[in-house]
Amino acid sequence: MSPSNDRAAAEAPETAFRPAIDAHTHLFPERLAAAIRRSLSAEADWEFSHPVTRPAIEDVLHAAGVAAYVALPYAHEAGLARELNTWLCEQAASSDMLIPFATVHPDDEDVAAVVRDAFEAGARGLKIHCPVQECRPADSRLEPALEVVAAYDRPITYHGGTAPMFEDNSYVGFDAFAELVDSYPALRVCCAHMGTYEVEAFLDLARDHDSVYLDTTFAMSTSAPETMGFDPSSIADETFVELSESIMYGSDFPNIPYPYRNERAGLLARDLPQETMRDLFYRTAIDYLGLESEPDLETAAETDSGQLGL
Repeated sequence: MSPSNDRAAAEAPETAFRPAIDAHTHLFPERLAAAIRRSLSAEADWEFSHPVTRPAIEDVLHAAGVAAYVALPYAHEAGLARELNTWLCEQAASSDMLIPFATVHPDDEDVAAVVRDAFEAGARGLKIHCPVQECRPADSRLEPALEVVAAYDRPITYHGGTAPMFEDNSYVGFDAFAELVDSYPALRVCCAHMGTYEVEAFLDLARDHDSVYLDTTFAMSTSAPETMGFDPSSIADETFVELSESIMYGSDFPNIPYPYRNERAGLLARDLPQETMRDLFYRTAIDYLGLESEPDLETAAETDSGQLGL
């Protein structure tokens, strides 16, 4: 095979990725981003090299073929959510790619107002990090906020599973998430990281409820066996075909201790139908986010991702 044919064969899977929506990324003020990384490094012994500023993050995502990305904030203590939500919405106003979510802490004063104000400022959905914020998905303190989410018909992404370091945490796990779905069956809710480590139970929940979504973040990375002790091949191709309208691509970028390409490489290497690929990398996120119009496809760059080590 000639060098040009070698290159064409290598790039063929990437064409299935573009354009993509990355439904799970993080963008924080730099000091907060540094603190989060210190905490992750201490807990999991991970090392990070990806940039944390919005322009630099967007350079990487744009070059990989990402048309839009969802930034998920979370406040680790009461009183921080409003400022964080405002900052992220301001960042989105200067971006053609950024879709901001909001957060709220269960101990915030007037959790409903925090979420409502964020939605009015442009936030597309809500993010709750159950172990960090020490709350179950259906925590009674969050009920007023969840009512606002329902009224605005917005989605909620939860870190609701036990991976990568929360197996003994009382705030997460399938039972806690199922409690949320039973209490708020009409809410569009996503359990991040494929619901690891209780994947089969979460897959069944998605089968039974059209309102339940999962994202591939971290769990489907080619680095997952080393970083979180999970084997992506344990989820069969047939599962992605069956549930392609319930599963969407996410990465955790830039807080990943490996190249960005690792998040998508394993999925792209699977023998999945083109329609399934389009769902996973784009269409399911459109439905989950409730977008009335698609992101500008021009942002799906033709750049050779290898040039940036993506």
